Amino acid sequence: MFLVRYAVACGALFAAILSAPLQAQQPMFTTTRVEGTDNVYIFRYQNHQSMFIVTPAGVIATDPIGLTRPQAVTTYIAEIRKITPAPIRYVIYSHQHFDHIAGGKPFKDLGATFVALRRTKERLEATKYEDVVIPDEVFDERRTLSLGGTVLELTYVGRNHSDKQHRHAAGEGEADLRRRLHSHPVGLGAAFNDAYPIEWEDSLQRVLAMDWERMIPGHPYIGRLGTKKDVEDLLAYMNDLSGEVKKAAHAGKCWDAAEKEVRLPKYASWPGYEQGIASNIRRYCGYWGRGF
Repeated sequence: MFLVRYAVACGALFAAILSAPLQAQQPMFTTTRVEGTDNVYIFRYQNHQSMFIVTPAGVIATDPIGLTRPQAVTTYIAEIRKITPAPIRYVIYSHQHFDHIAGGKPFKDLGATFVALRRTKERLEATKYEDVVIPDEVFDERRTLSLGGTVLELTYVGRNHSDKQHRHAAGEGEADLRRRLHSHPVGLGAAFNDAYPIEWEDSLQRVLAMDWERMIPGHPYIGRLGTKKDVEDLLAYMNDLSGEVKKAAHAGKCWDAAEKEVRLPKYASWPGYEQGIASNIRRYCGYWGRGF
């Protein structure tokens, strides 16, 4: 029996800070099997990536990543078809952000069942974005899918990059990768109001407490699979930045002055540090600067 865990709320890294973005010479898309597994794959298209699992009874795919680029979705399906003719049974949404979940109609046309958090479905029904397939099935805290000898565990770990993310993971008795994480590392240019920074730190603690070995981020900034050390480093950075921004907020410096003045020399050598710290400060100013 193969077990996969998928965290729908681990969209949790200020990822470009953790490591450099993929280089420009990368091909438009790639499909790679996760080392140590027989049936877990990563599909990357430009700066987004998804995970899919192949079983004898069908395929479990995650985010279509087709916003404004339908060719990404058809390429995704074509890449799956190179590996297996088995039907695509499920598509799992990680969270409600359109850059990850738009464009799923070609999967739906093939008969896939779409699964997401209840709050994700509620938000999508309210926004009525025409290029997003509304989930067929929902869950609140946990959900288990069994297909062709694979058990997929979906776990909500709390609000972070959005309030509608979860975690999925897979493992196999004979394969040694029984614990892995699919997460959406947070982009560095987003506004403060698309995240919940303090709860985000809590969700990272929950992720660290889980039993897993490798992380598959939703954006391939890292250029490799992540580790618990990456999450620990991220959490340390967030805790330190939160403390400094809180001081700045109490001194009346949020937002502009804080963005110019707050710096963490300890992390200055991290790739992406200078490009991302202002928007990271903005997120915490959105919390501490409003009197929380």
